[in-house]
Amino acid sequence: MESGAGKHWTEEEVKALLSVWSEKNIRKQLHGTLRNKGIFIYIAKRLQELGVCRDWKQCRAKYKNLKYEYRTVKYAHNSGDVTKTMKFFHDLDAILRYEPVTQLAAEENGRCSATETQLNTSPTTDSAQGELSVSLEDDEDAPGDPLLFMSHVRPVQLEILEDEGDFVNSTPAVLEATQIKKETIDIDDDSISTTSEDRSCTPVAKQMVETDNHIHLEEAQNHFKVITVNDSGAGKHWSDNEVRALINIWSDEKIQQMLEGATRNKEIFEEIARRLMKRGIDRDWKQCRTKYKNLKYEYRALQKENEHLGNPRRKMRFYDEVDCILRRQPLGPSGWGCESSSLLSVGDVTANTGSLSIKRKACNDEVSPVPLKKSASENTILHFQKLLTERAHTVTEGKKLLLERLCKQEEMQDLNRTQFYADPSAIKQVPAPAPAPAMAPAASDLKLGKKVNEGKTKEVYELPDIPGCVLMQSKDQITAGNAARKDRMEGKAAISNTTTSCVFQLLQESGIKTAFVRKHSDTAFIAAHCEMIPIEWVCRRIATGSFLKRNPGVKEGYKFYPPKIEMFYKDDANNDPQWSEEQIIEAKFCFAGLTIGQTEVDIMARSTQAIFEILEKAWQPQNCTLVDLKIEFGVNMLTKEIVLADVIDNDSWRLWPAGDRSQQKDKQSYRDLKEVTPEALQMVKRNFEWVSERVELLLKTKSQGRVVVLMGSPSDLSHCEKIKKACATFGIPCELRVTSAHKGPDETLRIKAEYEGDGIPTVFVAVAGRSNGLGPVMSGNTAYPVVNCPPLSAEWGTQDVWSSLRLPSGLSCPTTLSPEGAAQFAAQIFGLNNHLVWAKLRSSMLNTWISLKQADKKLRECSL
Repeated sequence: MESGAGKHWTEEEVKALLSVWSEKNIRKQLHGTLRNKGIFIYIAKRLQELGVCRDWKQCRAKYKNLKYEYRTVKYAHNSGDVTKTMKFFHDLDAILRYEPVTQLAAEENGRCSATETQLNTSPTTDSAQGELSVSLEDDEDAPGDPLLFMSHVRPVQLEILEDEGDFVNSTPAVLEATQIKKETIDIDDDSISTTSEDRSCTPVAKQMVETDNHIHLEEAQNHFKVITVNDSGAGKHWSDNEVRALINIWSDEKIQQMLEGATRNKEIFEEIARRLMKRGIDRDWKQCRTKYKNLKYEYRALQKENEHLGNPRRKMRFYDEVDCILRRQPLGPSGWGCESSSLLSVGDVTANTGSLSIKRKACNDEVSPVPLKKSASENTILHFQKLLTERAHTVTEGKKLLLERLCKQEEMQDLNRTQFYADPSAIKQVPAPAPAPAMAPAASDLKLGKKVNEGKTKEVYELPDIPGCVLMQSKDQITAGNAARKDRMEGKAAISNTTTSCVFQLLQESGIKTAFVRKHSDTAFIAAHCEMIPIEWVCRRIATGSFLKRNPGVKEGYKFYPPKIEMFYKDDANNDPQWSEEQIIEAKFCFAGLTIGQTEVDIMARSTQAIFEILEKAWQPQNCTLVDLKIEFGVNMLTKEIVLADVIDNDSWRLWPAGDRSQQKDKQSYRDLKEVTPEALQMVKRNFEWVSERVELLLKTKSQGRVVVLMGSPSDLSHCEKIKKACATFGIPCELRVTSAHKGPDETLRIKAEYEGDGIPTVFVAVAGRSNGLGPVMSGNTAYPVVNCPPLSAEWGTQDVWSSLRLPSGLSCPTTLSPEGAAQFAAQIFGLNNHLVWAKLRSSMLNTWISLKQADKKLRECSL
């Protein structure tokens, strides 16, 4: 939807825009300009003269949407589908057929289609001899095939002076001096619209006035200005924590190798986005790629500026992290190693290019061929073409192998984890994956560094092979009263490690940020290295234990709504005194560079309540009451964000089966012992084993459920796909069906009966524009919940929506316009009986609240 506070473009307004756009000088400027704000200001002024009141952003958004729709339809026509059409197609075809049109990428149209364009070696005039015209057609990645790469380029001439000899005698030094590398960056200046992107904007060299209008190639590097872009994501900027997480993944040597050797890197950034999602950061692969490119560009531009001016190094955010990564990268001999090349590097050609210079050439309205002039011999040209093809093939194959190895290792880790939780004895049968840099090695190969810390029940070791991680090793020791009572309990380390691993996995899969990485062995797990905050956070649902001593008059069993939060400063000498929020703030703690203030205290308090409620809900299906919970937080040394850390085992909570204190299964059974005997310790161990066996069930649910999306027409498929994608984030299966309650009511009711008959709880989502008959018909004929999610059109949306809102008596199907809202509505229904879905909803609420809290803190810091 275009910007403009909901004001849609009328047919007359679009025709006026097309009439201005069709002018040759306007097309020419739009085709050859990077920063096009001034052009659209002019277009908006022209529209005002025609009686159309639109600002420049609205004009640009509509321009982009029209181009995108046109290319989609054009691609469909070229693929044989002549049924797809759009308004103003013929008008746009008349305008755009004279411009180079890049076929849609595979990720946009679902298939990859490209035609090879051969190198043109026909003779030309003397004035143009020796020119090699190369410049990317758009801001997509260069194809792996050099011939396809050539088909994406437009003229920026590299003129070869003939008095320097021919190609074959060039020295490596001269070749190195002729390389030009530029990062392509997704350009969308001053706009937050993500409805469609302008894929045709082309980087243009900044024109310089010198002798004969030439710029030496060495100087051209300084004049090729690439403008960074506000990160994509509908205006959602990257927080510092998100950038740190991205940099941490980027620092993985495997990821660096793939990025260095890739020309088509969608799969790599999908892997990066998947890793970010595991850390609770929801970014798609395009957003990750854009941020990656912007960081590299800012870093290189800053280095070049400081070297040119001779100034001390001017700082940028995350300069040191990016500098550390890029300085360790091997410098490849060719620009093809770049993950998104936009200029062809001729450093790979073992030929004498002589002194090269760049001469600016105006972009024509039509696609010009890519001439390879005959100042070089025919053999050299053929050698050049063959060399490019072989090198691109090698790079592509190398990238595929690295990606396959990385995915295979991830799958092996997932397999290990799955088999362990299904059958603890089966984990030994799964072969450990081969060790790789920046990834956790097998158990036998894990090298321990120095001991970071040692507590009453665990030890913490550095892991030199896994930077930023530590090993949490449990002990066979049980304590009470700040170690006033301490005994050895055989097998407790394995029991505690199992409990902690399952609990952290549940919380992490729900969306809670934790330090947990993975279970390493029976008695140890790997965690992110954190600097611990010395505060124990206690959340209570039922009054018992020390609370009764500190609050005389309160009877045991008193319930807190909402749960009660308490804080205790970790000080064994003073028996961990209770602290207030004000005391924590006034202590002015600073860990890993993060100062603990009001915002951080509020985040930890809100997180404590959410974590308690998730675990409380998870224990309910087993008829077990979570009475209270003690947790600790730390600051991640890499991301500098607060995460749940330490452990959550049977020492951390009180569990009462059936709500009966006499059946308690937690460490309180050890605290209550009048005398510790071998028999008494065996009783305590059985309680701990009871918990460790049942904690694995927290990761499963017996409840079933699904969402069935009924669309009135296949044209609504894209809207329905969004609902399906949103359902996947909650772990809810989703099926899409096509049926019309107006044109085939009998088929609609047959489909309804099909899903009612198998006994699986189902939520129906009715997707129908115009006159919505699906929702009301379904609601009147099924006892299952039905929700309307109409895909409203720009022209008739305000009228069509009433068919979903005004219903006959006896019908009840709520209406939401957001596909994500429809999925969330279904998740809230299933969450009543499915603790895993409920946990995802609860953590989503928490993460939204935290992001708002952090945004408010940043805003206040900026205003101060």
